[in-house]
Amino acid sequence: MLSGRRLDLLDPSPLDIEISDIAHGLARVARWNGQTIGEHAFSVAQHSLVVEEVCRELSPKMTREECMVALLHDSPEYVIGDMISPFKAVLGEGYRTFEDRLERAIHIRFGLPPVTDKKLKKLIKRADHISAWLEAVQLAGFSEAEADEIFGAPEVHSEMRLTPMPAMEAQAKFVERFKALQAS
Repeated sequence: MLSGRRLDLLDPSPLDIEISDIAHGLARVARWNGQTIGEHAFSVAQHSLVVEEVCRELSPKMTREECMVALLHDSPEYVIGDMISPFKAVLGEGYRTFEDRLERAIHIRFGLPPVTDKKLKKLIKRADHISAWLEAVQLAGFSEAEADEIFGAPEVHSEMRLTPMPAMEAQAKFVERFKALQAS
């Protein structure tokens, strides 16, 4: 990692995880395999910020810890990249085991429960679907009807406007939000 840490991918240690590496990696991983409009890719870092914000809109009384889990919901992708769900299914249980192991190490590193509780996981999944719907319609060329069919019509229509950011800006905003949550 750029921080100088050496992360054992098969047995990740929380001691080898740095938020700077996560933010750097996520800001350079493109959602939609880069098939979005605009000068810049819509990064997983920016997507993570959107999901955390949508979670707070859906559940205004979220704790600092819950917001941190929402922000870090795709953090393993700083190492493994962003793969679409059908491809993850083809890769099978081994992929999920690897992703879970890395997520546990990340959570432990930042003082979060190693496993996300089911209620919070469900909230994050709802926010993730809303974000995916917004991304599909605003950035990836889907009609609302197509997005409804694939992701389900969002239960809440957000007025959020998505504009892909340069990687350095997405990285800085991700770290800024992380530090704000840590300080609260």
